[in-house]
Parts: sequence; structure tokens; C-alpha cells
Amino acid sequence: MRVGILCKGETADVEWASKLSFRSMAWMRFALSPCAPEHADWKHFAEELSAAAKRHDIRISAIGALYANPLDPRQTERARAVFHRAIEVAASLGVKTVSGFAGGVIETTLNERGGNPVYRPFEDFIPQILAFWEPIAAFAADHGVRIAFENCPQAPLPLPVMGYNCMARPATWEKIFNATQYSNIGLEWDPSHLICQLIDPVENLRLFGSRVFHVHAKDAFINQSLLERYGICHPGVAEHRVPGLGQADWPQIIHTLARVGYDSDINIEGWHDPVFRDHQAGTAVTNPLAGRKMEESGLLIAKRLLDSLTKSC
Repeated sequence: MRVGILCKGETADVEWASKLSFRSMAWMRFALSPCAPEHADWKHFAEELSAAAKRHDIRISAIGALYANPLDPRQTERARAVFHRAIEVAASLGVKTVSGFAGGVIETTLNERGGNPVYRPFEDFIPQILAFWEPIAAFAADHGVRIAFENCPQAPLPLPVMGYNCMARPATWEKIFNATQYSNIGLEWDPSHLICQLIDPVENLRLFGSRVFHVHAKDAFINQSLLERYGICHPGVAEHRVPGLGQADWPQIIHTLARVGYDSDINIEGWHDPVFRDHQAGTAVTNPLAGRKMEESGLLIAKRLLDSLTKSC
């Protein structure tokens, strides 16, 4: 179990990860890379990236294919092509996992009383969800690859309310895993999204650990005084942080991952922390220390903690 970071899949990012002494990376933004389906000659770039990673003893733990809504009819055709290509690239490089968002069917009906829209739950659309994903899972299985869905809500608040990702809630995971015949459909598990829903990540791992194929290491903090005053949907109640600066019990998370037989790496997702992030010029957040150095500081805080817990795993 190596500790790594999320990278854009460029050799410069591989060198950056190596400079910070990380030993794993998740190749993100695949859909925008020279390996995307618009490019027929993808093998040279993929092999060059893989060779750079090997030179620095960095393992590519997953390929982040597409983090959008593949079940939106406007995106479906390209999304299918992106995942197929990502699976081919993963198989070529010996990467076991392709990740992304499962997306979701969004349908509203009108309230009988006032005409306000009522959103139907994702559970109503499981046949449509699986109709898209199971053929991709079959293609992946033929290539020895797994599909891992990240559990980020993709909603205005860090909650699965008005978002487009059906795999944001464990209740939906359960229904989809029970409905599908494909054991290579699983999770890109991020404990921060559970904490934001007041769910215990350790207990969640005990229930769903066999379906966890990849881990994004991100923490979260619940502001109890704001929660008690305004409720869970108030802005600022739930806040993402780098591992070690939130409320996740990382020793027990690592212990439970090992216990359930987790066979991949842990990649830190650090850019959401309100302090340790690379704030872009012109945003509302001002920080005199802003810049990539702040993001690096947060990554290294998380790395020290996670390295201390994973050396024997």
C-alpha cells in the first residue's frame, strides 16, 4: 500500500510527485490527454508516461477516465468511448483500475399542489444506470480491469442533494451491487464524502470493503456549533481538509483497509483544503501564502501521517 497523489498524467507531474517522495499516482484528466479517444496514436504517450513513472519508482494505481455525468444523453457517447479507451490503456500498462463518476439519470415531475419540481431518487433508475455501465464492465473484465466509482456527491453542498452522481450514497451502492452480476464494479472510496454525511468511514469500510478498488485520501471536518445552529445543509458546516487535519480516524481506516484485503494505493486529494491549497488568482479566497507551495505543505502533512501507517502494508 503506497502513498501517492493525483496527477494530470504529464511527465512534469511525475517529476513533481517524485520530488515530494511519493511512490504512487492516480492519472487524472485522462479524457483531456493525448490518450483520449480522439487520438488514434495513443500508445507512445502512454508508454512514455509509464516509463517516466517507473524511472522514479512511482506506481500508477488508477486511471481517472472521466469525472462528469456519463448518463446525461449529451455526454453518453463520448463517455462510453473515453472509458473504453481508458480500459485499453490500463490493460496495456498493467493498471488494474479505471475510475470516474457513475453519473445519474436526473428526472423531475411536477408537484401536484404547487407545480414545484420533485426529483426522483436514483434508485428509481437502477436499470438504466446498469444498462450503460454493465457493457463497459464486461469490456473491462475482458481486459482484466476494474471500474471504480468515486463517491463524491457533485452537489452545491458536500451532500448527495441535487447532485448528479448516483454513487454518492451508500444506500445506492448497496442496491447497485446487489443488482449487478459484475464483481469488477466497485468504488473509488473517499472518506471525506462520508464524514460530510455524518457516516462513520470505518464502519462503512467494514460493510463495503470488498468493493473498494481505489482510495482517495481526503479528510473532512464537521463544525458542531454550526451544525447544531443551522443544520447539515448550511454552508460551512462540512469542510474538506487534507488527511490528518479533519475527523477521519486514519489509523483505523488503514487497519480496516488491510483487514478487508485492499490491494491498491492511497492517493491524497489535497486541493480542497481551505488553507493548504493552490488558490487561483481572482478568487474570493485571499491568502498571503497562497500558491503551489501551500498545496505541497498540505500534501506533506498528509504524507507524513499516511506513511507512518502504511509502511508495513
